[in-house]
Amino acid sequence: MKLVTAIIKPFKLDDVREALSEVGVQGITVTEVKGFGRQKGHTELYRGAEYVVDFLPKIKLEIAIDDDKVDGVIDAVTGAAATGKIGDGKIFVSSLEQVIRIRTGETGVEAV
Repeated sequence: MKLVTAIIKPFKLDDVREALSEVGVQGITVTEVKGFGRQKGHTELYRGAEYVVDFLPKIKLEIAIDDDKVDGVIDAVTGAAATGKIGDGKIFVSSLEQVIRIRTGETGVEAV
């Protein structure tokens, strides 16, 4: 089992969700987060005063999947989230030791 964590631009969430459902992903966890990478934030003008916005709004997706679906999920996220501009995001893949469904007690792939 793998946990795929993707950080994407907020307006790309619907496109990514649709692409993930097409490759057979049954569930995702979505969190609104803030951060920065190479963008280093930006400055905004509000009522004549200039403000530095250090942390930009992003969406964090967490997808627990079977090992054989990892490549499909990565392709779906990169294809749907890419704009070709800086700040498109990152994908992290990590191993899951154990998954347990609380309601039924199922473990492993059955729990996802």
